[in-house]
Amino acid sequence: MSQQNQHNENFRDSIGTITNEGKRAWVYPKKPNGRFYEKRKVVSYVLLAFLFLAPFIKINGNQFLMFNVLERRFNIFGFPFWPQDFHLFVVSMIIGVVFITLFTVGFGRIFCGWICPQTIFLEMVFRRIEYWIDGDRNKQRKLDNQKWDAEKIRKRLLKWFIFLVISFLIANIFLAYIIGSDKLLGYVVDGPASHLSTLFPLLIFTAVFYFVFAWFREQVCIIACPYGRLQGVLLDNKSIVVAYDHKRGEGENGRKKFRKNEDRTTLGHGDCIDCLQCVNVCPTGIDIRNGTQLECVNCTACIDECDHIMESINLPKGLIRYASENEIEKKEKFKLTCRMKGYIAVLVILIGMLTGMLLIRNDVEARILRLPGQLYEKKENNIISNVFTYKLINKTTKEIDNVSFKLRNFKGDIKLVSTTDDFTVPEQGIAEGTLFIELKKNALKGDKNKLIIDVYSHEKCIETTSVNFLGPRSYH
Repeated sequence: MSQQNQHNENFRDSIGTITNEGKRAWVYPKKPNGRFYEKRKVVSYVLLAFLFLAPFIKINGNQFLMFNVLERRFNIFGFPFWPQDFHLFVVSMIIGVVFITLFTVGFGRIFCGWICPQTIFLEMVFRRIEYWIDGDRNKQRKLDNQKWDAEKIRKRLLKWFIFLVISFLIANIFLAYIIGSDKLLGYVVDGPASHLSTLFPLLIFTAVFYFVFAWFREQVCIIACPYGRLQGVLLDNKSIVVAYDHKRGEGENGRKKFRKNEDRTTLGHGDCIDCLQCVNVCPTGIDIRNGTQLECVNCTACIDECDHIMESINLPKGLIRYASENEIEKKEKFKLTCRMKGYIAVLVILIGMLTGMLLIRNDVEARILRLPGQLYEKKENNIISNVFTYKLINKTTKEIDNVSFKLRNFKGDIKLVSTTDDFTVPEQGIAEGTLFIELKKNALKGDKNKLIIDVYSHEKCIETTSVNFLGPRSYH
């Protein structure tokens, strides 16, 4: 932390985007430019392409990513997860949380600056449009203070209209993740009037996205996002974050404005020339020279800006850079800590568990349950009958036909309550019905017998389940 601020922590007691009167202090960040910004643009546009294309990519007929909360159906990387696979979905989500936690411990809030959809949409889409229409930092300030003349009205209407169109597009993509891309395209073909129950939520999501990206903006990262608050728990002195090298920047006598041909080293001043460009370019309006702050999203804009300033005054770059507190204080290089090794071990175990679960998971799941309130029925020729209900879930995108049941460990009959002894399970669908199991009384081994039932399709066993068969109590 800089010497000028190490005894003054008042900035941590308030939010920089809120005035003393409690009003919104609008942030006008300078347009970033530099090597990190160019790399972030490439990463952002790749991720945006992935975000927009993922609902329309299919693997073995399954949507690549889908989170259908309404029907409790989820697809992750082409693997379908049904309500019966909820444990797999939970493990997948835990892996995601542990993965993000691991990177936060090692590299701070790097997820926010490089991968988070909020940052990508705001910085790489909406703000770039704003720079194009309104201009850079000073022009935006001037336009905001300008009276509502023809120029301001034209620019505002153009910007708001484009923001609204993009928000509507994002809402549609968001809907494709929830209800499925095929259903969404069907709704588009049918027209909005045919699906008003879907249109109204779509308009609500459009309004939410417009509000977030046109007005709320960095407040999401500062106030609403819980991930930023995790930094206080997860970060330590060994975590790599966007950091200001206060040792080099302050020197013995603190920072000082730049003067040509001045020997700053002799005067005891550091390399920071107090130009405030790192503050002006920050999208959350903080001063990185105050040290690690919850508001910092590790976007690297201050690194690029500071490197540009250092280059222009012939000083070494890297005054602001990716570094840990220990690297700045003790010149200690990054290495895996015991905590990081622990997270890696947990991550490897969880990925191994999920892989094993996916490998042993069947494409068809059978549930055969006793009909509630029914015991058994005695029939002619010493036949004992039990009635069950069955449910077969087809998790594949292909229809499964000629499905039948066979007993494995008892000789007996399985009779379906239908016109035929076999049936069809539709693709990604469910087949339900009732069946009777009839066994000879002398084949029973007491009042409760465990039966193993194999499910066949075209004489190929596709699933196995078990039931308890009730019979008369035996007395000896």
